[in-house]
Amino acid sequence: MSPPWKRKRAILLLEDGAVFRGYAFAGHGRALGEVVFNTSMTGYQEVLTDPSYKGQMVAMTYPLTGTYGINDEDMESAKIQVEAFMVREYQDFVSNWRSTRTLADFLNDHHKIGIEGIDTRALTRHIRLGGAMRGIIATDTDDIGALMEEVQAYPGLNGIDLVQYVTCPQPYQWRHGPQLGAASLAWSSDQLGFRVAALDCGIKYNILRLLEQKGCQVMVFPAHTSAEQILATNPDGVFLSNGPGDPAALHQVIETVRGLLGKRPVFGICLGHQVMGLALGGKTFKLKFGHRGANQPVKDLTTQKVEITSQNHGYSVDIDSLAHVPVRLTHLNLNDNTLEGMEHLEIPAFSVQYHPEASPGPHDASYLFERFIDLMKRNQ
Repeated sequence: MSPPWKRKRAILLLEDGAVFRGYAFAGHGRALGEVVFNTSMTGYQEVLTDPSYKGQMVAMTYPLTGTYGINDEDMESAKIQVEAFMVREYQDFVSNWRSTRTLADFLNDHHKIGIEGIDTRALTRHIRLGGAMRGIIATDTDDIGALMEEVQAYPGLNGIDLVQYVTCPQPYQWRHGPQLGAASLAWSSDQLGFRVAALDCGIKYNILRLLEQKGCQVMVFPAHTSAEQILATNPDGVFLSNGPGDPAALHQVIETVRGLLGKRPVFGICLGHQVMGLALGGKTFKLKFGHRGANQPVKDLTTQKVEITSQNHGYSVDIDSLAHVPVRLTHLNLNDNTLEGMEHLEIPAFSVQYHPEASPGPHDASYLFERFIDLMKRNQ
């Protein structure tokens, strides 16, 4: 834990009145968001930069955070996406050859608050019992009444389109990284492999890295792109990305996906899975405290194998709402029996609720990228 002379008092106030006190090791001021927890033991840099966390303040359940610092290779987007970061004990002394700076420096560079010293076990238990809830972190005041007014005025995530804040502003090609500019939008005639159009609802870089490693050309499109604009580029397949917030609020994205289904092979993950479910006529609902971590057990119903998966979502597709749709359920969460994957029986489209690209997490589900490539092969 940081020395006393370096620590500034901080407070976390939840909408139900629960108070957790600690110290700020980065940032200053106030931050609002939905308070959630992540059970990963490592991978805090990937968590911080995952666009799916937009609008949320994340608590890590593993007690020690910061030991290996921050590097330039493990970014999942161009910046920190979480609203604030909470840990039990921050480690300022970095021990890793890849590290280029400390976690505190990283948070300060992006003007984000990091707090330590709170009882993250008690906070996690509180959220598991009461559900994810709105909260505020403050380093500049201890006035509970004033802070509660701010929390009550914060709208939360339901019904809010957060994708607009994390999607790319213009299309780009991915070639060992994002290649910006009009010249990058043409498919390469020299490169073999399938042409994949990725709809960016807050896409993680490792998804793009893996598609490229599998030999695909990848063109990334903003979430507001129409189906007609995507199809005009003549891709071999379409990827629907992860992203933050309430999928039911994404009316334009749902309409785009509806226009793509049946026209090209489609693979969706996380938010992309939820949007596909909505585009097919299903419904979504908010989970009590979500699935966030690198140790979620999922059963592949097509092979009867169990995978340990990386997950980050607060909403789920309602299984019963798909009863009228010609889909088969392919994956099931073994903790709560919620839907984790589905495959359409009449058109080339499938999706999973979790993150087969990991980062952080195990690689049990990386085979799904091969399934996508096989789907494109069968539908050439």
